Amino acid sequence: MSIHSDRCDLVQRSAITAIQPDAGSCSALIVDVGAVRRVRARLADDRLVAATAALFSAAGDPTRFRILDALSYEALCVCDLATLAGISQSGVSHQLRLLRDRGLVSFTRDGNRAVYRLADGHVRTLLAQGLQHAAEDRKSR
Repeated sequence: MSIHSDRCDLVQRSAITAIQPDAGSCSALIVDVGAVRRVRARLADDRLVAATAALFSAAGDPTRFRILDALSYEALCVCDLATLAGISQSGVSHQLRLLRDRGLVSFTRDGNRAVYRLADGHVRTLLAQGLQHAAEDRKSR
């Protein structure tokens, strides 16, 4: 393999040979500077990364994911969601507040009921793709 001029060469050869890489690691420390520049220019800014990580973190809790999954089928009130999630109304309200703060759900008042729905189609797509990916991953094991 040739080393192009836009790549860094091996540094501290003696230290590198002492490293025992695992199967998923590089066996040599070579940085493709051109690739790093191209990708760095396209990376999301820090604020967007933080907001997106918060979104995935909110959906990463099994109870909150169950609530989002239920809402992907139809709008439901807190009482319905509590029954489906198997937790108290207070517990569901707490989870819904966090999901609302992250922009994943919205609600409207219907008399005495607070009816929740997914914020938009993007959330539905994320859920569907996550479930599909998890199902495919299970099949391959």
